[in-house]
Amino acid sequence: MSQELILDSKAEAAKDTARILYVVHGLTFFFSLGLLSILPLLFNYAKRPESEGTLVYSHHGWMIRSFWWYVIWMLVAGLFAVTVVGLVVAVPLAAIVWIWKAYRLIRGFVDLNNNRAMP
Repeated sequence: MSQELILDSKAEAAKDTARILYVVHGLTFFFSLGLLSILPLLFNYAKRPESEGTLVYSHHGWMIRSFWWYVIWMLVAGLFAVTVVGLVVAVPLAAIVWIWKAYRLIRGFVDLNNNRAMP
């Protein structure tokens, strides 16, 4: 019986860590357009193995994938900004990518609080 309590407290601690990481990702995303998100990303990579076998594991993967896809699409928008196509494509693309990342952070946080794993 005590082992069940330890497992539950471990899962709850992992959820608390993931919640904090969602908040930190959100703050760095809002204040630096994601440039400082590398810091919570490192914690995602460090804490993900500890949460294996729980729904929190999928949330770490969700945040990691969100970060890297955000970086890729912002680089694409940056390339458009310096080419002939220019800001006409780059600004709307960057705005869409920013909204997409905000959606993923919000959805992940809400699903974590509702005890749902991420796809």
